[in-house]
Amino acid sequence: MRVSGAETTTHVIQAGAGHRLRPLLWLSALSLLALGVAVSIGSVTVTPSELLAVLSGEGERLHRTLIFELRLPRALAAFGTGALLALAGALMQVLLRNPLADPFVLGLSGGAAVAALLAMIAGLGAALISASAFAGALLSTLIVFGLAHGTGSWTPVRLLLTGVVMATGWGAIITFLLAISPMEQLPGMLYWLMGDLAYAQRAWPVLCLAVLSLLVVMPLGRTLNVLARGGLAAAALGVAVRPVEWALYLLASLLTAVAVTTAGSIGFVGLMVPHMLRLALGNDQRLVLPASLLAGGILLTLADTLARTLIAPQQLPVGVITAMLGVPGFLLLLYRSR
Repeated sequence: MRVSGAETTTHVIQAGAGHRLRPLLWLSALSLLALGVAVSIGSVTVTPSELLAVLSGEGERLHRTLIFELRLPRALAAFGTGALLALAGALMQVLLRNPLADPFVLGLSGGAAVAALLAMIAGLGAALISASAFAGALLSTLIVFGLAHGTGSWTPVRLLLTGVVMATGWGAIITFLLAISPMEQLPGMLYWLMGDLAYAQRAWPVLCLAVLSLLVVMPLGRTLNVLARGGLAAAALGVAVRPVEWALYLLASLLTAVAVTTAGSIGFVGLMVPHMLRLALGNDQRLVLPASLLAGGILLTLADTLARTLIAPQQLPVGVITAMLGVPGFLLLLYRSR
Protein backbone atom coordinates (compact mmCIF):
# COMPACT_ATOMS: atom_id res chain seq x y z
CA MET A 1 0.00 0.00 0.00
CA ARG A 2 1.47 3.34 -1.11
CA VAL A 3 1.51 6.38 1.14
CA SER A 4 1.05 9.75 -0.56
CA GLY A 5 3.31 12.74 0.10
CA ALA A 6 0.44 14.64 1.71
CA GLU A 7 -0.21 11.81 4.17
CA THR A 8 3.50 11.62 5.02
CA THR A 9 3.60 15.37 5.67
CA THR A 10 0.52 15.11 7.89
CA HIS A 11 2.14 12.34 9.93
CA VAL A 12 5.33 14.39 10.34
CA ILE A 13 3.35 17.44 11.51
CA GLN A 14 1.35 15.37 13.97
CA ALA A 15 4.53 13.75 15.31
CA GLY A 16 6.14 17.18 15.76
CA ALA A 17 3.08 18.53 17.54
CA GLY A 18 3.02 15.50 19.83
CA HIS A 19 6.72 15.92 20.54
CA ARG A 20 6.09 19.50 21.66
CA LEU A 21 2.92 18.68 23.59
CA ARG A 22 4.28 15.96 25.90
CA PRO A 23 6.81 18.14 27.78
CA LEU A 24 4.19 20.84 28.20
CA LEU A 25 1.73 18.36 29.67
CA TRP A 26 4.36 17.18 32.15
CA LEU A 27 5.22 20.76 33.10
CA SER A 28 1.52 21.58 33.50
CA ALA A 29 1.14 18.64 35.90
CA LEU A 30 4.23 19.76 37.80
CA SER A 31 2.78 23.27 38.00
CA LEU A 32 -0.33 21.97 39.73
CA LEU A 33 1.84 19.88 42.03
CA ALA A 34 4.02 22.89 42.92
CA LEU A 35 0.95 24.99 43.72
CA GLY A 36 -0.43 22.14 45.82
CA VAL A 37 2.82 21.94 47.78
CA ALA A 38 2.85 25.73 48.26
CA VAL A 39 -0.64 25.85 49.76
CA SER A 40 -0.11 22.75 51.91
CA ILE A 41 3.18 23.55 53.63
CA GLY A 42 3.53 26.19 56.32
CA SER A 43 3.03 26.82 60.02
CA VAL A 44 -0.15 24.75 59.72
CA THR A 45 0.28 21.73 57.48
CA VAL A 46 -2.66 20.85 55.23
CA THR A 47 -2.76 17.17 54.27
CA PRO A 48 -3.71 16.12 50.71
CA SER A 49 -7.11 14.88 51.89
CA GLU A 50 -7.80 18.17 53.70
CA LEU A 51 -6.70 20.09 50.61
CA LEU A 52 -9.07 18.10 48.40
CA ALA A 53 -11.88 18.71 50.88
CA VAL A 54 -11.26 22.47 50.75
CA LEU A 55 -11.11 22.49 46.93
CA SER A 56 -14.39 20.58 46.78
CA GLY A 57 -16.08 23.27 48.88
CA GLU A 58 -15.90 21.48 52.19
CA GLY A 59 -13.17 21.27 54.82
CA GLU A 60 -12.52 23.25 57.98
CA ARG A 61 -12.98 27.00 58.02
CA LEU A 62 -9.38 27.50 59.18
CA HIS A 63 -8.06 25.57 56.22
CA ARG A 64 -10.27 27.47 53.76
CA THR A 65 -9.09 30.81 55.14
CA LEU A 66 -5.49 29.69 55.18
CA ILE A 67 -5.54 28.47 51.59
CA PHE A 68 -7.78 30.92 49.76
CA GLU A 69 -6.89 34.11 51.60
CA LEU A 70 -3.21 33.63 52.47
CA ARG A 71 -1.33 30.89 50.68
CA LEU A 72 -3.00 30.55 47.29
CA PRO A 73 -2.79 34.25 46.31
CA ARG A 74 0.90 34.31 47.22
CA ALA A 75 1.58 31.03 45.42
CA LEU A 76 -0.17 32.25 42.27
CA ALA A 77 1.72 35.55 42.44
CA ALA A 78 4.98 33.62 42.75
CA PHE A 79 4.03 31.40 39.81
CA GLY A 80 3.09 34.38 37.63
CA THR A 81 6.23 36.31 38.54
CA GLY A 82 8.48 33.36 37.79
CA ALA A 83 6.65 32.84 34.50
CA LEU A 84 7.21 36.48 33.49
CA LEU A 85 10.91 36.41 34.38
CA ALA A 86 11.55 33.13 32.57
CA LEU A 87 9.64 34.23 29.47
CA ALA A 88 11.50 37.55 29.43
CA GLY A 89 14.80 35.69 29.74
CA ALA A 90 13.88 33.33 26.89
CA LEU A 91 13.07 36.29 24.65
CA MET A 92 16.31 38.06 25.59
CA GLN A 93 18.36 34.97 24.81
CA VAL A 94 16.75 34.70 21.38
CA LEU A 95 17.32 38.40 20.77
CA LEU A 96 21.00 38.34 21.75
CA ARG A 97 21.66 34.72 20.74
CA ASN A 98 23.50 34.32 24.02
CA PRO A 99 22.61 31.89 26.85
CA LEU A 100 23.93 34.37 29.46
CA ALA A 101 21.34 37.04 28.63
CA ASP A 102 18.47 37.79 30.96
CA PRO A 103 16.70 40.94 32.28
CA PHE A 104 18.75 40.91 35.50
CA VAL A 105 22.13 40.74 33.72
CA LEU A 106 21.19 43.27 31.02
CA GLY A 107 20.09 45.98 33.43
CA LEU A 108 16.34 45.88 32.82
CA SER A 109 15.65 44.73 36.37
CA GLY A 110 17.98 47.41 37.72
CA GLY A 111 16.28 50.20 35.79
CA ALA A 112 12.85 49.02 36.87
CA ALA A 113 14.01 48.75 40.50
CA VAL A 114 15.47 52.28 40.52
CA ALA A 115 12.27 53.79 39.14
CA ALA A 116 10.12 51.77 41.56
CA LEU A 117 12.24 52.87 44.53
CA LEU A 118 11.90 56.52 43.48
CA ALA A 119 8.14 56.06 43.34
CA MET A 120 8.16 54.45 46.79
CA ILE A 121 10.21 57.29 48.26
CA ALA A 122 7.75 59.75 46.75
CA GLY A 123 4.86 57.88 48.39
CA LEU A 124 3.09 56.97 45.15
CA GLY A 125 0.44 54.27 44.91
CA ALA A 126 0.82 50.75 43.56
CA ALA A 127 -0.38 51.62 40.05
CA LEU A 128 2.09 54.48 39.73
CA ILE A 129 4.88 52.29 41.10
CA SER A 130 4.12 49.77 38.35
CA ALA A 131 4.10 52.52 35.72
CA SER A 132 7.38 53.88 37.07
CA ALA A 133 8.96 50.42 36.96
CA PHE A 134 7.97 50.01 33.32
CA ALA A 135 9.34 53.46 32.52
CA GLY A 136 12.61 52.54 34.25
CA ALA A 137 12.91 49.27 32.36
CA LEU A 138 12.10 51.02 29.09
CA LEU A 139 14.66 53.75 29.83
CA SER A 140 17.27 51.10 30.52
CA THR A 141 16.34 49.45 27.23
CA LEU A 142 16.80 52.68 25.27
CA ILE A 143 20.10 53.47 26.99
CA VAL A 144 21.51 49.99 26.43
CA PHE A 145 20.45 49.94 22.78
CA GLY A 146 21.71 53.49 22.20
CA LEU A 147 25.11 52.93 23.80
CA ALA A 148 25.57 49.51 22.19
CA HIS A 149 24.69 50.87 18.76
CA GLY A 150 27.14 53.78 18.72
CA THR A 151 28.07 54.91 15.20
CA GLY A 152 27.66 51.45 13.72
CA SER A 153 25.33 48.50 14.11
CA TRP A 154 25.21 46.77 17.46
CA THR A 155 26.26 43.19 17.97
CA PRO A 156 24.96 40.75 20.58
CA VAL A 157 28.33 40.79 22.40
CA ARG A 158 28.40 44.61 22.51
CA LEU A 159 24.81 44.71 23.69
CA LEU A 160 25.51 42.15 26.43
CA LEU A 161 28.57 44.03 27.69
CA THR A 162 26.66 47.33 27.67
CA GLY A 163 23.83 45.73 29.62
CA VAL A 164 26.21 44.35 32.25
CA VAL A 165 27.77 47.82 32.71
CA MET A 166 24.31 49.41 32.97
CA ALA A 167 23.28 46.84 35.56
CA THR A 168 26.31 47.83 37.63
CA GLY A 169 25.38 51.51 37.27
CA TRP A 170 21.81 50.89 38.36
CA GLY A 171 23.14 48.99 41.36
CA ALA A 172 25.16 52.03 42.39
CA ILE A 173 22.09 54.26 42.09
CA ILE A 174 20.07 51.81 44.19
CA THR A 175 22.74 51.97 46.91
CA PHE A 176 22.59 55.77 46.81
CA LEU A 177 18.80 55.81 47.10
CA LEU A 178 18.95 53.46 50.07
CA ALA A 179 21.52 55.69 51.74
CA ILE A 180 19.29 58.78 51.52
CA SER A 181 15.95 57.07 52.18
CA PRO A 182 14.02 57.74 55.40
CA MET A 183 14.83 55.23 58.10
CA GLU A 184 11.22 54.09 58.46
CA GLN A 185 11.09 53.09 54.78
CA LEU A 186 14.51 51.44 54.64
CA PRO A 187 13.72 47.93 55.99
CA GLY A 188 10.81 47.42 53.60
CA MET A 189 12.83 48.70 50.63
CA LEU A 190 15.78 46.45 51.45
CA TYR A 191 13.59 43.37 51.83
CA TRP A 192 11.76 44.21 48.59
CA LEU A 193 15.04 44.60 46.71
CA MET A 194 16.08 41.11 47.77
CA GLY A 195 12.86 39.71 46.33
CA ASP A 196 9.83 39.52 48.58
CA LEU A 197 6.45 37.96 47.88
CA ALA A 198 5.02 38.48 51.37
CA TYR A 199 2.83 41.38 50.18
CA ALA A 200 2.12 40.08 46.67
CA GLN A 201 -1.58 39.36 47.18
CA ARG A 202 -2.77 40.28 43.68
CA ALA A 203 -1.92 37.44 41.34
CA TRP A 204 -4.19 38.29 38.41
CA PRO A 205 -2.00 41.04 36.83
CA VAL A 206 1.06 38.80 36.48
CA LEU A 207 -0.95 35.73 35.43
CA CYS A 208 -2.95 37.64 32.81
CA LEU A 209 0.17 39.30 31.42
CA ALA A 210 1.97 35.96 31.23
CA VAL A 211 -0.87 34.35 29.27
CA LEU A 212 -1.35 37.35 26.96
CA SER A 213 2.38 37.60 26.27
CA LEU A 214 2.57 33.93 25.39
CA LEU A 215 -0.40 34.32 23.03
CA VAL A 216 1.43 37.21 21.35
CA VAL A 217 4.79 35.50 20.86
CA MET A 218 3.64 31.97 20.00
CA PRO A 219 2.54 32.90 16.44
CA LEU A 220 6.10 34.26 15.99
CA GLY A 221 7.64 30.90 16.86
CA ARG A 222 8.99 30.19 13.38
CA THR A 223 10.26 33.77 13.06
CA LEU A 224 12.08 33.48 16.38
CA ASN A 225 13.60 30.16 15.32
CA VAL A 226 15.04 31.89 12.26
CA LEU A 227 16.15 34.92 14.27
CA ALA A 228 18.01 32.66 16.71
CA ARG A 229 20.25 31.62 13.81
CA GLY A 230 21.41 35.20 13.25
CA GLY A 231 20.16 38.53 11.96
CA LEU A 232 21.64 38.12 8.47
CA ALA A 233 20.08 34.70 8.00
CA ALA A 234 16.73 36.01 9.23
CA ALA A 235 16.87 39.04 6.92
CA ALA A 236 17.75 36.80 3.97
CA LEU A 237 14.61 34.77 4.68
CA GLY A 238 12.40 37.86 4.72
CA VAL A 239 12.20 38.59 8.45
CA ALA A 240 11.92 42.28 9.39
CA VAL A 241 14.78 41.94 11.86
CA ARG A 242 14.88 45.37 13.52
CA PRO A 243 11.11 45.67 14.21
CA VAL A 244 11.04 42.15 15.64
CA GLU A 245 14.06 42.86 17.83
CA TRP A 246 12.57 46.08 19.17
CA ALA A 247 9.23 44.35 19.82
CA LEU A 248 11.03 41.60 21.76
CA TYR A 249 13.00 44.10 23.82
CA LEU A 250 9.89 46.18 24.62
CA LEU A 251 7.93 43.08 25.61
CA ALA A 252 10.79 41.87 27.78
CA SER A 253 10.87 45.31 29.42
CA LEU A 254 7.16 45.12 30.22
CA LEU A 255 7.42 41.60 31.63
CA THR A 256 10.40 42.60 33.76
CA ALA A 257 8.71 45.75 35.05
CA VAL A 258 5.59 43.90 36.20
CA ALA A 259 7.67 41.15 37.80
CA VAL A 260 9.85 43.69 39.64
CA THR A 261 6.79 45.60 40.83
CA THR A 262 5.19 42.42 42.14
CA ALA A 263 8.13 40.79 43.91
CA GLY A 264 11.15 43.07 43.77
CA SER A 265 14.43 42.27 42.08
CA ILE A 266 14.78 38.50 41.64
CA GLY A 267 17.75 37.23 39.69
CA PHE A 268 18.71 34.10 37.82
CA VAL A 269 15.19 32.82 37.02
CA GLY A 270 15.29 34.36 33.54
CA LEU A 271 18.84 33.13 33.05
CA MET A 272 18.73 29.54 34.22
CA VAL A 273 15.28 28.31 33.22
CA PRO A 274 15.33 28.98 29.43
CA HIS A 275 18.90 27.79 29.02
CA MET A 276 18.33 24.54 30.89
CA LEU A 277 15.19 23.90 28.87
CA ARG A 278 17.11 24.42 25.63
CA LEU A 279 19.65 21.86 26.77
CA ALA A 280 16.86 19.40 27.56
CA LEU A 281 14.29 20.12 24.83
CA GLY A 282 16.19 21.68 21.94
CA ASN A 283 16.00 25.16 20.47
CA ASP A 284 12.49 25.22 19.00
CA GLN A 285 10.96 28.43 20.38
CA ARG A 286 7.45 27.03 19.92
CA LEU A 287 8.35 24.61 22.72
CA VAL A 288 10.92 26.61 24.71
CA LEU A 289 8.72 29.69 25.26
CA PRO A 290 5.67 27.98 26.83
CA ALA A 291 7.95 25.55 28.66
CA SER A 292 9.92 28.49 30.09
CA LEU A 293 6.72 30.10 31.30
CA LEU A 294 5.65 26.96 33.14
CA ALA A 295 9.10 26.02 34.46
CA GLY A 296 9.77 29.57 35.67
CA GLY A 297 6.51 29.53 37.57
CA ILE A 298 7.33 26.16 39.11
CA LEU A 299 10.81 27.26 40.16
CA LEU A 300 9.74 30.50 41.86
CA THR A 301 6.72 28.88 43.53
CA LEU A 302 8.90 26.19 45.12
CA ALA A 303 11.63 28.73 45.96
CA ASP A 304 9.09 30.95 47.73
CA THR A 305 7.72 27.96 49.63
CA LEU A 306 11.25 27.14 50.75
CA ALA A 307 11.91 30.78 51.66
CA ARG A 308 8.95 31.01 54.02
CA THR A 309 9.43 27.58 55.64
CA LEU A 310 13.20 27.08 55.84
CA ILE A 311 13.70 29.08 59.05
CA ALA A 312 10.04 29.45 60.08
CA PRO A 313 8.52 31.43 61.71
CA GLN A 314 10.97 33.86 60.10
CA GLN A 315 10.91 34.25 56.31
CA LEU A 316 13.79 34.57 53.88
CA PRO A 317 13.57 36.79 50.80
CA VAL A 318 12.88 34.57 47.82
CA GLY A 319 15.70 36.31 45.95
CA VAL A 320 18.13 34.69 48.40
CA ILE A 321 16.91 31.23 47.44
CA THR A 322 17.06 31.90 43.68
CA ALA A 323 20.56 33.38 44.06
CA MET A 324 21.76 30.34 46.01
CA LEU A 325 20.50 28.18 43.17
CA GLY A 326 21.48 30.54 40.39
CA VAL A 327 25.06 31.47 41.24
CA PRO A 328 26.43 27.92 40.85
CA GLY A 329 24.36 27.52 37.70
CA PHE A 330 25.63 30.82 36.29
CA LEU A 331 29.25 29.79 36.96
CA LEU A 332 28.57 26.49 35.24
CA LEU A 333 27.23 28.31 32.18
CA LEU A 334 30.33 30.50 32.10
CA TYR A 335 32.51 27.41 32.28
CA ARG A 336 30.62 25.69 29.45
CA SER A 337 30.72 28.81 27.22
CA ARG A 338 34.52 29.24 27.33
